[in-house]
Amino acid sequence: MSDNGPERAIQGEEPELTAAEVAQQVGIPIDQARRLFRTLGFAEHGDARAYTAADVAALRILAHSPEGPVDLDIALNVARGIGITMARLADWEVGEIVQHADDGLPDGQHADDPGAWVAAQLGERFESLLVYAWRRHLAAAVARMESVRALDDDPHTTDLSVGFADIVGFTALSNEVSRERIGELVEVFEARCGDVIAREKGRLIKSMGDAVLFVNDDPMAAFTTAEGIINVIGRDPRMPDVRVGLATGGVVLRLGDVFGPPVNLAARLTQVARRNRIIVDHATADLLPPDQIESRPLPARPVRGFGVVEPVTVRRA
Repeated sequence: MSDNGPERAIQGEEPELTAAEVAQQVGIPIDQARRLFRTLGFAEHGDARAYTAADVAALRILAHSPEGPVDLDIALNVARGIGITMARLADWEVGEIVQHADDGLPDGQHADDPGAWVAAQLGERFESLLVYAWRRHLAAAVARMESVRALDDDPHTTDLSVGFADIVGFTALSNEVSRERIGELVEVFEARCGDVIAREKGRLIKSMGDAVLFVNDDPMAAFTTAEGIINVIGRDPRMPDVRVGLATGGVVLRLGDVFGPPVNLAARLTQVARRNRIIVDHATADLLPPDQIESRPLPARPVRGFGVVEPVTVRRA
């Protein structure tokens, strides 16, 4: 989306169109075209010839369906999800590849043509992998929606167990260790948490560096996930301690995220949890099998946004 060399090398096209020409070819107003580009996360370029035929094709997909024009709000929501996801993925990929490439080069040397080099490293094989992963996740999302619809008329709302796990003392830790070390810790934390969540058939909703948010359909699976995270992070002497909060109830599924009181409560519960311990709300505790899980109510205490709450500490019997 600009005239510099690396972007041309990756996009494979010379930018020849203005935003107004793109909008005209797509058949939408210029302000709508600019808004879609912004929502995808791309910078505006005024009247410069900074756009290609690929940009026209992308906006046509967003602005039109085979049955006719797409509702603008729907198009913007889809564009926002794509933009956020792809921007993070691109930063992740380039950072990982360039770091390993630079580590293998003599001091002070870098790839002569970064755009062509990165394109060669990723290329069409990675695009095929990207589409494959998207299709698998899309199939899983549709299956989940159909399962919810079988129980409820609203596919966006369902009962789930929500888990929030965070690293203890991350702010202080980040001030004490090198940037390389903190980056390694975050990478290992996210990777290990993701493995445990997937193994227990849960979903990693988002990671925030020092914390992850996940959901499970079953409270016992959520407990096992929390237990697994503590085992692979908190029990590893090379890693910092963690705290995990679980809450169960109705949540809204929207834009790849989850919202509702259980989400906020799970996060709040980590603030009262001891190191490498699991704290849950009563709704979750009541659904855990008593022959497998020991639960013990803790003293009631004020929790921001929820008034006075009686947390429950749980562990395997």
